Amino acid sequence: MRMKMRNRQRKPSASCWNGGGRCSLPVIIWGLVGCIIVIHLCSLVRYKDTGAAHVGFGRRTVFRELEEVEEESFQIPPPRGKRSPRAVKRRGPRKQPTAVDEFLDESSDLRPFFFPDRRSAIGPTKEGNDSMYFCPARIWLDTEGNPIQAHGGGILFDEKRETYYWYGENKDGETYHAHKQGAARVDVIGVSCYSSKDLWTWKYEGIALPGEETNVTHDLHRSNVLERPKVLYNDRTGQYIMWMHVDDVNYTKASVGVAVANSPTGPFEYLYSKRPHGFESRDMTVFKDDDGKAYLVYSSEDNSELHIGPLTDDYLDVTRFMRRILVGQHREAPALFKHESTYYMITSDCTGWAPNRALVHAAESIMGPWETMGTPCVGGNKIFRMTTFFSQGTFVLPLPGLPGSYIFMADRWNPSELRDSRYVWLPLTIGGVADEPLEYNFGFPLWSRVSIYWHRRWRLPEGWRTAYT
Repeated sequence: MRMKMRNRQRKPSASCWNGGGRCSLPVIIWGLVGCIIVIHLCSLVRYKDTGAAHVGFGRRTVFRELEEVEEESFQIPPPRGKRSPRAVKRRGPRKQPTAVDEFLDESSDLRPFFFPDRRSAIGPTKEGNDSMYFCPARIWLDTEGNPIQAHGGGILFDEKRETYYWYGENKDGETYHAHKQGAARVDVIGVSCYSSKDLWTWKYEGIALPGEETNVTHDLHRSNVLERPKVLYNDRTGQYIMWMHVDDVNYTKASVGVAVANSPTGPFEYLYSKRPHGFESRDMTVFKDDDGKAYLVYSSEDNSELHIGPLTDDYLDVTRFMRRILVGQHREAPALFKHESTYYMITSDCTGWAPNRALVHAAESIMGPWETMGTPCVGGNKIFRMTTFFSQGTFVLPLPGLPGSYIFMADRWNPSELRDSRYVWLPLTIGGVADEPLEYNFGFPLWSRVSIYWHRRWRLPEGWRTAYT
């Protein structure tokens, strides 16, 4: 019987025939895996032209210092006060507070660590050796010596003027709660505008879009909500278009607002508000692609998903097309940017004013599908990485002349005094292998890793605007 089995011809069900040779199924699989690895390695070193390799080397050289991992440490204080033996027996021992608890507690001993006082402020009017250094969470002063008020904002580079314009929420008012269940809020003051040539020295240009003082039916009445303003320049019309999240005090309006101006500093004329595509819209951003097309991205369906859709050619409205992305993932605060032919987006979880872990997502097409690649945060310590360095992202700014290098802009919110919320600007680079597999597909992506590096103090390399163009 055994001899007959040996002589019996086998079916090539798990083999392949090629010119008389056979290869087993495992060999095929490992061959494909090898091909994927080779393609991935090639994708990490591909360049658009012969000079790009030199550019990439130069960028790595000047950014090497910023890509070094910097650690951070702090000691969480023990629970305050003593509990009576009866209380301990009834409720158990007092729980150790978490770092987030301490961050949100305005009486915490760690308050100066999270929100350094004005003595450590940076800005062009301060003397010392911090000139041109970004110092996350320290008070940042403008050219007049006043704290910058541009929260939840974004930056527009005006090529004609060769100037950067920073737009953001002016929260220089009293923080209060409209009712017991209401979120901390400041009456609508308007959208601030600052200008700069170097991204560190900022001149206050005034309120580009003011709130409304008397008309209670106006979207921007002081009792309402204005958040996350972003401005695009339309090359066809020559106009500057501002998009923003507008809401009522209970966050039930959930709409976008649109304003327009003929100058980057305004004044902007408010046009209207709407629910884009018929859906509620809260945290949002706009993005202008290389071909001039612009897109709106917004949190919707009780923040359970994001929606994305193109704007009309004049950027004053949305078109009918829309895609749901990151469905069921409960993400907000989208910050969208592009590297070569890949779109990236950084989002936060939905935890109110409390900080949480950022995630980075990537797509070959801006309309999706979008894949989640894990957290981009590097350095600090575990709790720093899990809380996005105790901040929430708002914008990613490309650095001209340094391909693959960006500034990650975030807010460290201070819910007990919103005017004292701080700015966390950190270097963001694209390069290296992603360290987490895709959520929905087998294996690792062909896209490079996005990394945001923690630094207590850092600055842009000399000649960053022109050295590598």
